Amino acid sequence: MKRIWILLLALAVLPLSGCGAGRAASGTGTGLQVVATDFPAYDFARAVCGDSGTVTMLLPPGTESHSYEPTPSDILLVQKCDLFIYVGGESDQWVDTILDSLDHPVETLRMVDCVDLLDEETSEGMTAREEPGGVTEKDEHVWTAPRNAAKIVEAAAARMEALDPAHAGDFRANAADYTARIDRLDGEFRDFFAGLKNPVMVFGDRFPLRYFAEEYGVTCYAAFPGCSTQTEPSAATIAFLTDKVKSEGISTVYYIEFSNHLVADSIAEAAGARTAEFDSCHNVSRRQLEDGATYVSLMQQNLETLKATMQ
Repeated sequence: MKRIWILLLALAVLPLSGCGAGRAASGTGTGLQVVATDFPAYDFARAVCGDSGTVTMLLPPGTESHSYEPTPSDILLVQKCDLFIYVGGESDQWVDTILDSLDHPVETLRMVDCVDLLDEETSEGMTAREEPGGVTEKDEHVWTAPRNAAKIVEAAAARMEALDPAHAGDFRANAADYTARIDRLDGEFRDFFAGLKNPVMVFGDRFPLRYFAEEYGVTCYAAFPGCSTQTEPSAATIAFLTDKVKSEGISTVYYIEFSNHLVADSIAEAAGARTAEFDSCHNVSRRQLEDGATYVSLMQQNLETLKATMQ
């Protein structure tokens, strides 16, 4: 297996200058070299790193993180970086294979190690996925709770300080600035949900938002678990979610980014409701990236969506 990865690395050297043209990257091109797998890791890292290095995202903008497969050039980037930040959950089990194949160890930070983990939830009415051996996976979407996001930012800063002590002050200051913005956002969410008697959300989609729901005491129902690859819920699930929207007097059925939202549309039409997108922040489109989207801006938009649909 190691020989195969080495061959891929060798093949990646020749086209490297062209294959990364669409890759998301921020920073100076010099200094600390950080590679992140998906948008949350990328956004937190670039906020901390600032102008003291370069942060590159492996996941192409506009693609679904759960179906990502690394390219030879991705593997080469990981081998050459100073710090590799990844989720550490079920959807990026490929990481261990890459790390085991490298010629030298690479400093890593797993986001799941920065917070307390919850089990992936199969809630009432959900079309469950079958787990190998009946084992319940931990929910990997840890960043969806702003308090968790702040912890990950702080952990990234600590790791960068250790790797580049000359810029430790910059990393600390950048992290403090970004966590302050995240904390303000957290306070706004708390104020909003405090004004609701019994917040209930229905997702006609996957549900990668358990940490968000637990943080703010929101009862959520969904068609599939967070990492499900299924696209067609059972008839029983559709009926359950439709009845839930009707019985709870819910005005909006939510779907997540990059979804075709056909399930949400079907439930909403049957229940006389509308639909709206709720962003789990796992990735952004090319346009969003060019427009300067951040974790904070995406979550702020989620808050505005809630204010428009749950009041």
